[in-house]
Amino acid sequence: MIITLKERFFVMYKNSGLFSLKQRLLVLLALFLFFSTLLTAQTVKLKIIETSDVHGVVFPFDFKNDVKLSHSLANVYTYVKQERAKEDQHVILLDNGDIIQGQPAVYYYNFEQTEAPHIISSMFNYMKYDAATIGNHDIEAGHPVYDRIRAEFNFPWLAANAINKKTNQPYFDAYTIIEKEGVKIAVLGLITPAIPKWLPPKIWEGMYFEDMVETAKDWITAIRNKDNPDLIVGLFHAGVDYTYGNQEKETFRNENASLLVAEQVPGFDIVFVGHDHKIWNKTVKNSEGKDVLILGPSSDARTVATAEVIFSYNKTSSEWEKEIKGEIINSNLYKPDEEFLTYFSKEFDVIKEYVSRPIGNITKTIYSKDAILGNSAFVDLVHIVQLELTNADVSITAPLSMNARINEGDLYVRDMFNLYRYENLLYVMELTGKEIKDHLEYSYSFWFNTMKDENDHLLNFRKDSAGNYIYSERTSNYELAAQYYNFDCAAGINYTVDITKPAGERVAISSFSNGKNFEPEAIYKVALNSYRGNGGGGHLTLGAGIEEADLHSRIAYSSEKDLRYYIMKWIEEKKTVNPVVIGNWDIVPKEWYEKGKERDSKILFGSK
Repeated sequence: MIITLKERFFVMYKNSGLFSLKQRLLVLLALFLFFSTLLTAQTVKLKIIETSDVHGVVFPFDFKNDVKLSHSLANVYTYVKQERAKEDQHVILLDNGDIIQGQPAVYYYNFEQTEAPHIISSMFNYMKYDAATIGNHDIEAGHPVYDRIRAEFNFPWLAANAINKKTNQPYFDAYTIIEKEGVKIAVLGLITPAIPKWLPPKIWEGMYFEDMVETAKDWITAIRNKDNPDLIVGLFHAGVDYTYGNQEKETFRNENASLLVAEQVPGFDIVFVGHDHKIWNKTVKNSEGKDVLILGPSSDARTVATAEVIFSYNKTSSEWEKEIKGEIINSNLYKPDEEFLTYFSKEFDVIKEYVSRPIGNITKTIYSKDAILGNSAFVDLVHIVQLELTNADVSITAPLSMNARINEGDLYVRDMFNLYRYENLLYVMELTGKEIKDHLEYSYSFWFNTMKDENDHLLNFRKDSAGNYIYSERTSNYELAAQYYNFDCAAGINYTVDITKPAGERVAISSFSNGKNFEPEAIYKVALNSYRGNGGGGHLTLGAGIEEADLHSRIAYSSEKDLRYYIMKWIEEKKTVNPVVIGNWDIVPKEWYEKGKERDSKILFGSK
């Protein structure tokens, strides 16, 4: 434990009670002068630790696949305790959002067990977090969930640019001040403002989301004027690549504006990032030429980002001088904390029992990797459920995992988290035939390469400036030009995709699968998830050409609960699932497709 100068001063003054009043005043003056002089040589050391995008990986156990993990929040806590035990430094523990989505552990406490304290608020309070920023997947859980967790936290949940419509003030806390041994640290939280493009309005009802750069400018000024901190930290649930999704530096409400804030808004010393699941540890210059350290961990508690800050007090300038360096720590280097695991053992057992509940059986194993390469029983199972639940004319969906599988035999609750990864609602939207076609053209434009011959690639891989394929150390795989969860295909209609043709000219829809004519000008009911229906991925806006403001008027139906819940209930009713490939769409020419598929399957998955 660090004994501050203030505490030392108190002890010495208390002992001075043995003297007369005059002597005590002289001792008091001497002590004051002594410690004033000592302050000029004082140093204060901070270790700031950031977790981000933990996605419910709180135990060293994967409840979805019933296997142990080498990384988790329990591992992180071992590292945190180690750093707190060091007598020469103070530790500040921060989280940067997307904590209550991903693993069944958090889903259970979001939607099934709503009476007991949420497992995340219990764990974060136990670990003594100092502050956190809310993420878009935390908002995704809905008001009842995140409002409840916020009330249970013993620390501020931040998002300065999530604005309460009634008050025009931040719905969450904007920033917090943390003091350590005379040093004042300000932590400003921001969330990606793209939430309305992904989530139904009722989920973020009563809020709107402002631009990150503009919000940061306003709050930096306010923080400096009111608190005059010695260190300003940004805790931003937004990525670094501001060009993601064809955005530009000038794009208002840019989804990933963390770098833009660091460069354009003077005042930040450190900017912790998240949302993009990429590791960052680099220094950039702001508009005044001063250094700003950008730090970010990967996802699922595999790593944490740390900043070591050493303050030295300069008597001449009456300011703290700072030395800052960053480091990324792998959590698997630390064993899970035994006290943590023991304390939350009952919660672990409850979750294990929940995911182990049988809901039916499946007659063969299905793989999401098949859906990356074309038709698949994995995605077609979702199509079948969507069409049966809604009686829609057309179903549109995409694979939500790169390499998941559902094993033949008994089906359990845990399998639903592999079949359908996110808590999306189910929508039915009214689209014209032309809009459906244009939606699919957009999807296949970045999904498949335009093959020059049978030896070319089927999939559209990313390339560097030299034309080489880019290998990702984070995913241990080659990078595709777009995210697989944007690879939409359709059911209910028959169509072909010609991979020899340029983007925008590949899809030919012949008819509905029941034989009825498909008319470009007719209006049809289309089942799809809420992420896509609110504009996520750009399929309906950039692809089908629907104005973002008009999307909500196209929604004819929205489910109350997430699609995963309804899939599970559907399976419980059917009891036995016989997965099939519907085969309503083909990739042509077939010979080129088969060779490209074999080649790219080996690249991505090491096999056919």
